[in-house]
Amino acid sequence: MRRRPADPERHLLTRARRRITAQVAGVFSLAIALLGALVYYVVVDDQDATARRDLAVAARSAPITHPPPCVWLFELRQDTVWSSPGAPRGFPVRGALDRVAAGGRTRVEVVEAGGQTYLVRTQRRGGVPVQAVMDLYFPVAERQRLLRTLCAAEVVALLAALLIGQILARRAIAPLGEALDRQRRFTSDVSHELRTPLTRLHVRAQLAARRLRREPDPQLIARDVDQLVTGIGQLGEVIEDLLLSSQLKRHRRSFGLTDLAALAEESAAAEAARAEARGVTIGLRRGPGDHVVRGAQPSLRRVISALLDNALRHTSQGGHIWLTVGSGPETVRLSVRDDGVGLDPRDGERLFARHVGEPHAGGLGIGLALVSEVMDAHGGTVDVDGRPGAGATFTIRLPRATPDDRAPRLSRVLLPQRGRNEGAEAPGSS
Repeated sequence: MRRRPADPERHLLTRARRRITAQVAGVFSLAIALLGALVYYVVVDDQDATARRDLAVAARSAPITHPPPCVWLFELRQDTVWSSPGAPRGFPVRGALDRVAAGGRTRVEVVEAGGQTYLVRTQRRGGVPVQAVMDLYFPVAERQRLLRTLCAAEVVALLAALLIGQILARRAIAPLGEALDRQRRFTSDVSHELRTPLTRLHVRAQLAARRLRREPDPQLIARDVDQLVTGIGQLGEVIEDLLLSSQLKRHRRSFGLTDLAALAEESAAAEAARAEARGVTIGLRRGPGDHVVRGAQPSLRRVISALLDNALRHTSQGGHIWLTVGSGPETVRLSVRDDGVGLDPRDGERLFARHVGEPHAGGLGIGLALVSEVMDAHGGTVDVDGRPGAGATFTIRLPRATPDDRAPRLSRVLLPQRGRNEGAEAPGSS
């Protein structure tokens, strides 16, 4: 089994998410623990105060023969101890009675006897030493139940805090993950989009260097240099368009009028040197009528360049590539057909997904994915057709520019009525 390489950035994001989860869970758990401790302290203090108050009342006024429930009384009279019926074994605490009888102060203490806990109060009542004993079984049992309930609540709160912490951590880290994805996506786009223009410029520079050594005619050299200058200018447009590609989705850019046939002719001429070096022929067929669309010229040039680059990389020596541009009533169509290795039509949709290693997609499939994204931004479509070993055809369709798009847009601000009317009639009269 092949192990995936480590991803330091993703590892850092995972660590940050875990740290946030642990911190949130710790804060929630600490808050629940403090609240539970406060509740336990209040309940225990209230039980203790109630038990001491009830025991004091019983020691002062309760009859020895009929004490309150769970309370027993003992009296020391002339060295004889009188007790309530059913008194537990081990009582009274004779030492406390003797000390109070000898003039000592009232004593309150907690005594363990026979595995039970008792609250003992020894005092004088009418000059007679009296000892009141209260069984703390029910208060102690209630405290234990409360403690178990608080512990269970702490465990549940910890689990809930972990879940909440994970949700909050994911929401907090999500923008960073998206930023990392956008950064990697931009890097992939730049590396792919710049490869073709740089390869084209490299081939032209090599041809210019060869002609500079062989051809004495400066006209031929000047033409190659002009093509290099044009290619460098187009490379700058590609870089600028890539920097603005995020705005192409989030904010609709103001597209201009673009002749798709002229772009196809320009792209075919730009790839002529590379095609000649590979032994491939590029043909251009231009249908009747105009082929004007509304769009970003650098983006549409990238689309045609990506389709040509894909065809060149999958067409063997001696092969052919045909560019066909045609117009319909509402759309302009451009197709790139080759007689190369072909493709399976069932994989047509997958070719336009990023990082899909299909044979005709050229490795990672970034170029065709960018074609699809640009078409979506322009309101167009892209289709693919082909068979294994019989070439492939990629067709893009864009909305045709309407007469309103082609008409000059005059400002209506501070124009007289006559000027506005003339501006409205100009398209029809031309």
